[in-house]
Amino acid sequence: MYPVTPTHTEELLKIIHDSAETSDKLPDTTALQKMIDKHAGERDEMLEGVAYYLNQADIKKRIRYFYKHGVKVVDTDKPNNRISHNWHKLLVQQKVQYLLGKPITFNAEEERFLEVVNDFIDEDFDDCMQELLKNASNKGKEWLHPFVDEEGNFDYLRIPAEEVIPVYDSTKKRSLLYAIRYYDVKNIDDEITRKVELYTDEQIFYYVEHEGSLIQDFDYKNNPESHFYDTKGEGYGWGKVPLIEFKNNEEGVSDLIFYKDLIDAYNGNISNNANTFDEMQDIIYELINYSGEDLAEFMTNLRHYKAVAVGEGGGFNMKTAEIPMDSSNTHLDRLEENIYRFGQGVNNNPDKVGNSPTNVAIKNLYSLLDLKANEAERKFRPALHAFFWFFTEYLKMTGQGEYDPTLLQMTFNRSRMTNELEQVQMANQSTDLSRETRIANHPWVDDVEAELKRIEAEEEDYRNNMPPLTDIEPETDGEEDEPKRD
Repeated sequence: MYPVTPTHTEELLKIIHDSAETSDKLPDTTALQKMIDKHAGERDEMLEGVAYYLNQADIKKRIRYFYKHGVKVVDTDKPNNRISHNWHKLLVQQKVQYLLGKPITFNAEEERFLEVVNDFIDEDFDDCMQELLKNASNKGKEWLHPFVDEEGNFDYLRIPAEEVIPVYDSTKKRSLLYAIRYYDVKNIDDEITRKVELYTDEQIFYYVEHEGSLIQDFDYKNNPESHFYDTKGEGYGWGKVPLIEFKNNEEGVSDLIFYKDLIDAYNGNISNNANTFDEMQDIIYELINYSGEDLAEFMTNLRHYKAVAVGEGGGFNMKTAEIPMDSSNTHLDRLEENIYRFGQGVNNNPDKVGNSPTNVAIKNLYSLLDLKANEAERKFRPALHAFFWFFTEYLKMTGQGEYDPTLLQMTFNRSRMTNELEQVQMANQSTDLSRETRIANHPWVDDVEAELKRIEAEEEDYRNNMPPLTDIEPETDGEEDEPKRD
């Protein structure tokens, strides 16, 4: 049971005031709650991109209605096809695999620094980069949290953007003053509890929602918690808020907003056509001077007796619905073309690509995807430098050396379809270029350094297996040379 006096809010405010130099700039629990409530709209927009990526487009929610006595009623009898086409996932995956399908290559003039970085970068890091770009494309941004684990090792954690509320300095520096993370957890009784974390440049404060208010979370032994601890158990802070924003573009918005209307129109047209096809199986009867009382009687007589009674000059005609397929297909083709255009993707339709396109044609085919990838790369570079700032700080405080993270060079190795024959021929003909440059542009080479080492090993092995020159006997005409005379 929680204590009555002092209140948890008062206790927490006192802890914040006494433990942080920047406490006068931090929000109280009431302000935190207001910021979280205000963030709900932005959160919904982010999750819309995730929903479309998982093929849960708006068409899935469509309901058909009809009016009965002037009242709008849900129609459960009419066909209601809700066909969703996953264009958004296709375009996002194109972008992710194009920009980060191959691992980022790091380089540095200081060999020891490069060695430490390459030892740290592994498949998990490459996978994390892809997840960051995928989620940033869906939501507009994603967050990475660097930290030191309980064993004293440097590590990182991806935090969903819909859980983070950043507060930046209003100056041009755009430094992060603090950040709020909120998320819901479910206990064994399926009860939902709201957790809130406040990240500052020195500490992390933990809150929990109790009876509609935020209070200190007593599940944590230390609250506020330092960013990391030394071997003696003394806590320290990074001096920066340990959350890094990976933006999708300058506006920090999802790719979906640029073509959502086109996807919805495509899904709507396909679903309407499917409804019409289903309804075509039902024949429409045009009644003339029908002598019965209601339509139910007409259908019963037609079903059971194969006949109906009509008045003088009466009868009935059968009609079916028709779809203008040519107009429908033309409209769908235009929508598909615009989805690729405004989604800045690559339409790999053989009619567009051809059987053996030249590299010039391929470059033109990828031009829009290049623009989109350039924007994402431009945002990811400073974010990665910010991440490696924390990494180099960790190296410095653990005695592994002092390095400048801004000197770390990054190369995003894009995955593009090429005409390999044309590329190999151009490389072989470029004899005025260095071997390394020609190898780097060879379509079969992924790791230039590894390939150069293999070539060097083969040449060394060839030289070692060559017989010594002294063992090679001179060629003769078959006759022994006469001895020299004095």
